[in-house]
Amino acid sequence: MHAPSPAAQRGHAPSTHSALTLGALGVVVGDIGTSPIYALREGLAAARGEKGIPADEAVIGTVSLLVWLLIGIATLKYVVLMLRADNNGEGGTLSLLALATRAVGRRTQVLMAIGILGTALFFGDAMITPAISVLSAVEGVTLLAPGFEPWVIPAVIAILCVLFWAQRGGTGGISRLFGPVMLVWFMVLGGLGALSVARHPEILAALSPAPGLMLLWHGGGAVVPILGAAFLAVTGAEALYADMGHFGRRPIRLAWTTIALPCLLLSYAGQGALVLTDPEAARDPFFLLAPSWALPGLIGLATIATVIASQAVITGAFSVAYQAMQLGLLPRMAVRHTSETQRGQIYLPRINVMLLVCVIILVLSFGSSSQLAGAYGIAVTGEMLITTLLAYVVMRRVWTWSRAVAAPLTALILVIEAALFGANMTKLLDGGYVPLTVAAVLCAVMAAWRRGSILVQDRSRARGVTMEALVKSLSHSTRLRHVPGSAVFLTAEPVMAPPALLHNIKHNGVLHERTYVVTVAIADQPHLDAEATLVVEPLSDGVTRVRVTFGYMDPPNIARALRRRLRFDIHATSFFLNRRSVLLSDRPGMARWRKKVFIGLTRTASAAHDHYHLPSDRVIELGQQISL
Repeated sequence: MHAPSPAAQRGHAPSTHSALTLGALGVVVGDIGTSPIYALREGLAAARGEKGIPADEAVIGTVSLLVWLLIGIATLKYVVLMLRADNNGEGGTLSLLALATRAVGRRTQVLMAIGILGTALFFGDAMITPAISVLSAVEGVTLLAPGFEPWVIPAVIAILCVLFWAQRGGTGGISRLFGPVMLVWFMVLGGLGALSVARHPEILAALSPAPGLMLLWHGGGAVVPILGAAFLAVTGAEALYADMGHFGRRPIRLAWTTIALPCLLLSYAGQGALVLTDPEAARDPFFLLAPSWALPGLIGLATIATVIASQAVITGAFSVAYQAMQLGLLPRMAVRHTSETQRGQIYLPRINVMLLVCVIILVLSFGSSSQLAGAYGIAVTGEMLITTLLAYVVMRRVWTWSRAVAAPLTALILVIEAALFGANMTKLLDGGYVPLTVAAVLCAVMAAWRRGSILVQDRSRARGVTMEALVKSLSHSTRLRHVPGSAVFLTAEPVMAPPALLHNIKHNGVLHERTYVVTVAIADQPHLDAEATLVVEPLSDGVTRVRVTFGYMDPPNIARALRRRLRFDIHATSFFLNRRSVLLSDRPGMARWRKKVFIGLTRTASAAHDHYHLPSDRVIELGQQISL
């Protein structure tokens, strides 16, 4: 009997690669795939604003910048390099943090701070992308029907509500619909671009990086806006890595290298060729590539494609939020696994609603894609810098690359991304403060939750009793009654006796004939076989300590893991949970405002029995108060 391949073990069987590649085309590369609508237009506007730059050099140089950013950032960094940082099938900033932490051997404060900042910046971008994508698409309708302008905002809100409502069906269902549409989109991009390049082949000079570098050298005061505009070509590149858990490394690489990248390069080259022939076309080179009779169809297809573009960051937001929750950076939230074969496909209702509300607020506040463009870019480039810093640790500690290889490569990427970040920082007062404010708030929330959780755990341990001491005292007790059945007591501290067990003994004077003290641990790996990692340690006759470990992307189904290994009747088992009430106090350890944040978050956490998949009719909760 042959062992399953690694792809199959992660739920990505070889026979499904075609479907996953098509799905990745619809979900993962949707955001970066719609950049040709506006990237070259904005780049040309910045480059041609500098009077000392000849028109032809501005066009070829701008196309060269876009082409080499796609090759350098999207392809070499994310598709070639970052997709190698496969944490058992998962990608994204937190997966990279887990790899780096495991390699270092501990969760250092510096690594955790970098991981928290990267996660916060990702969410800052995740709320802007759907807003600007759908706005820019619907605004395109006014080219054909100027009277539609008053209805743009209502139409955008309606489309966003439908898009976020559709998330409940899962990534798989969405990708089956979006994949074929985006395949048509890329074929149209490539076809229109190829026809224009065939008519004006002189644009092929942009395939060299030299024209782009010369444009920056002679750009003068236009260098910063040129870089800021050129960056638009790679917005969405981070989704190529963040969404790896939904589709797998190979399908994403296939979708990018065989379809998306060639068609994007042809589109930018084709637009540049058109502008070389007709400089007036620079006002909207993407749509003017199409003959007049095809313009309505292209606007309609672009509208659909830009709506689909929002899916990449929505999907990534679910994965990142779940990883943050499992790593102890966010409180428990309800999670629905929407696929039986792809374990990474999940839906978080609370994150979905919060994103929708934030996106609608942005649409109403800014009112147009041109206004919202000022807020775009800072969060993405900041998150890219964080990814590169963590990648260096992985190169050195996980892949064991020499410093002579890892340091120059990382430095080159950092120089490029730092230049892009600096260029985007000029938008700070034009709306760039929005993602930075969101990121700062999320950093404060995650840091407060992590610190508060540590303090609560420490103080609970300080007033508790060790399991060894409890078992010893039980052996000498004559007043304790033993009752039939099984009882499972959950605890965060395997050494300490669960407060619920102590309360049950103290107030009820009973102990079940089979008592299991269960500790749940979350590993740095995304997926584990919980039954295989189950550790059973008998402490006395009838009292057993159990440790069960889940991957941070796995649903922590305690009942299933215990039932299969310990073989007890779940209908004759009671699950005792400790419900902590955290009280505000003047005790040291945290600032008062951070304590209030933590206490507020504890009240929003989903119920423990739902999170751990326990049968609600078999759960008993006992309260405990802790002063923070």
